[in-house]
Amino acid sequence: MSNLADKTVLVIGLGKSGAAAARFLQKKRAQVTVVDSAESDDLERQASHLRSEGIEVLLGAQDAPEGKFDFGVLSPGVPPTLPLVKQLRDGGLHLISELELGYQHSLCLNIAITGTNGKTTTTELVERILTQNQKRTVTAGNIGTPLTAVVEQTKELDLLTLEVSSFQLEAIQYFRPSIAILLNITADHLDRYASMDEYALSKARIFESQQVFDWAIIQSEALARLKAIGVKIPAKIITFSVVDEEADIYLDRGLIISRLHNWTGPLLNMDHCRLMGPHNAENLMAALAVARVLRLPLEEVQKSLQSYVPAAHRCEVVAAVKGVRYVNDSKATNPDALDKALQTMPPGKKGEKNIFLIAGGRDKGFEYHSVGPQISKRVKHAFLIGETREKLRASWSLFTPCTLVGSLLEAVTEAAEQAVSGDIVLLSPACSSFDMFQNYQHRGDVFRQSVEHMERTMDGSETSCRPISGSGESE
Repeated sequence: MSNLADKTVLVIGLGKSGAAAARFLQKKRAQVTVVDSAESDDLERQASHLRSEGIEVLLGAQDAPEGKFDFGVLSPGVPPTLPLVKQLRDGGLHLISELELGYQHSLCLNIAITGTNGKTTTTELVERILTQNQKRTVTAGNIGTPLTAVVEQTKELDLLTLEVSSFQLEAIQYFRPSIAILLNITADHLDRYASMDEYALSKARIFESQQVFDWAIIQSEALARLKAIGVKIPAKIITFSVVDEEADIYLDRGLIISRLHNWTGPLLNMDHCRLMGPHNAENLMAALAVARVLRLPLEEVQKSLQSYVPAAHRCEVVAAVKGVRYVNDSKATNPDALDKALQTMPPGKKGEKNIFLIAGGRDKGFEYHSVGPQISKRVKHAFLIGETREKLRASWSLFTPCTLVGSLLEAVTEAAEQAVSGDIVLLSPACSSFDMFQNYQHRGDVFRQSVEHMERTMDGSETSCRPISGSGESE
């Protein structure tokens, strides 16, 4: 752990992570300058707060500020291709991620969870089994609280539970989880990465500093992909999968089963959990593997997992009106997450199509044809919004009727007019939210408000708001 007193540090990117890093550095008596190439009212408000605390902030910065810096801290939202970042690197400035900065000054071991989808759900599951088994932990990272914001708490903790994105892993140096989890690798962020191999390599960095006595918990299919591109994992490996029956932990007719030494047999019945679907089975498998590594009592772990209630915006039923369920899966920001949501929704009578899909948003560089067969089986009609709506129509019109609409309210209203009892109106966008909304939470809230507005305009409607389950992760 290096001494930060009197160091001059440049923080690149003023967001939640950048602000947390700046405040942490200042507490450690470093001289901090924050730069951001963008300008907005929200950024100006954040900058004003930091300036009032004695931190220099430069907005609209297209070039590196004058002066000599000992190192720089990258916020995860700042792409490495940004001209300002390339200029700093070409000038020889050593850059680390906010995650790396927090790790270097943490005083406890950590469990780190990454993957394309399922990160937040699995992070919450791991936190739950730890706290309910008297292990002191907090969640941080991509889940919403930057690691640098909780560093001071780590001296009181047994373990940190970290959700980690590929963006955060790009600029690590020594970051080393005692237990590292890779849930899956499917197409995402191809607007930032040149290929799927490059994206996979960014995920694989979670393992690179591990030692032979650490643990790597990996989905079998993700492990095969990493091996195919030459990644070697130094830690002890536990595999899990819902499709690979040779995995250490696997699914058999709704039962999660282990073949691990001294831990064989059924671990959990999915019918006893509030989480549904094969993707959530794998999230549960990863959490169970953590419990095994830490030697937590299985009976207590089962109780923790069975009582877990999924967070909002993940296949969340927001209303049931005249037999039609309205489901908010705004967190589904890539085609794989949409595919999982379609698999999770209850089928129609006699297996008939029963889903009115609302999708679209800002493109992340995907080809959307891959989810076409699942749409063909499940979707009656798709209502498409946002910047990608034309691209989605071109990809999906062979599989289901598609209608372009201008807003979520219009999509909900038109779907409600066509839906009958037993149908599902599903918001599962397969795209990021940043074309029309602040974030995926804002999009989900607007969907909920649109459903409420639709209810008020329908005479004699009866509503039951009971959440069920589901997931999808990572914008």
